[in-house]
Amino acid sequence: MTTTAAPAMRARTASPYRLAFPRQLRSEWIKLSTLRSTWWSIGITAVITVGVALLIAQSMDVPGFEPIQAVVSPVQFTMLLAGILGVISVTGEYSTGMIRSTLSANPVRGSVLAAKAIVVGVFLFVASVVISLAAALAVSPIFASRDMPFPWDTPADSFLPILAAAVAMAVFALIGVAFGFILRSGAGAIAATVGLLFVLPIVMNIFAMPGDEWAWIIDVSNHLPMSAAQSAILPQDGWGIPVGEAYLTLGAWVAAGMASAWAVLRTRDA
Repeated sequence: MTTTAAPAMRARTASPYRLAFPRQLRSEWIKLSTLRSTWWSIGITAVITVGVALLIAQSMDVPGFEPIQAVVSPVQFTMLLAGILGVISVTGEYSTGMIRSTLSANPVRGSVLAAKAIVVGVFLFVASVVISLAAALAVSPIFASRDMPFPWDTPADSFLPILAAAVAMAVFALIGVAFGFILRSGAGAIAATVGLLFVLPIVMNIFAMPGDEWAWIIDVSNHLPMSAAQSAILPQDGWGIPVGEAYLTLGAWVAAGMASAWAVLRTRDA
């Protein structure tokens, strides 16, 4: 009679790797930076920003026009690209099924949301600063030829509006990220982002009529993301909302979007 020896138990060895938050940030950066759509979006944003700034600088030869207006005005066009980039960074994972691998590697869904939001927001902020500085350098000779030097030595008139515009672009991208997690459909999330950032302000302006009974429409319109961004970038007396209130409004939109995205992400299957 023969006996079969039981297979020896293999001792488990602890993995030297831990899923720390910096590794999650690195993972999200690799996923974002290896998408061709990311660099196409940034490239188109750069072309539109510099191109529109040059056209404005060439055409706006009027007294009182500030050179920084030519640099930050293209934000009203590039905001859509920022929002769409935020959407794609999320819905691309749902369309390929990668979101299941992401959530298997890191079941803490709030951590997944935070890592993606930080990477997308910081990337849009840095890219927007670089692009806006390039636009400022491009239009400086045009204004200098008219004895209107670009105010490099006055940060409040040059660098602060550029930084505010970069913050606004990051906010628009995070709104896209939130819609991406909430709807999980690329087409639906892009439509919602474009509707909030571009279509809704137009509709609100149509119904902004004189009279106290319509004043609430103007108040609501001033607190939409694009209107709040304009108040933060180039505040004007008698128009929009104060700068501090504008930044609080932008922060509230991001907080509301991230909270809604987190609630949906933690209660739905991937």
